[in-house]
Amino acid sequence: MRATLGLGGNLDNPVRAMALALRAIDARDDCHVVAVSRLYRTPPWGKTDQSFFYNSCAAIDTTLTPEALLDVCLDIERQMKRVRIERWGPRTIDIDILTYDDLVQAEPLLTIPHPRMTERGFVLMPLADFAGDLVVGGRAINEWLQDVEIEGIEVADQSQEWWRSA
Repeated sequence: MRATLGLGGNLDNPVRAMALALRAIDARDDCHVVAVSRLYRTPPWGKTDQSFFYNSCAAIDTTLTPEALLDVCLDIERQMKRVRIERWGPRTIDIDILTYDDLVQAEPLLTIPHPRMTERGFVLMPLADFAGDLVVGGRAINEWLQDVEIEGIEVADQSQEWWRSA
């Protein structure tokens, strides 16, 4: 199955945290990273009185169920000392499952596609780097991107290989 992930953070060294997370996912027998976006520096969203974030997206092939993939992502967040104190607040790392093949589900612990992904430029811009034609909610990512605020979002690293050495 093909899943897409959104990664971000703004505490300590978020670029390194995202790179380590992607490498940890890729090192698993049940996951393989097949595409990674460029790295983006983005203004805070939701709670705006905090440092800028770094964001990226990745596509992975996995044999895990969506719930098992969520467990892997949450375990990586915990290993990197992610603490959930306030919604949209500062964090060392955040790993969200954005899509999982063409699955649509609304479960208490996991909604797929991610319920707010089409409202967020910091998700859509990096996702469009490798999946602009991916259809979510009846529209392609590139189409959703035309309708969201992207002011202040900058490419921080042009290479889509940044995660291999950061």
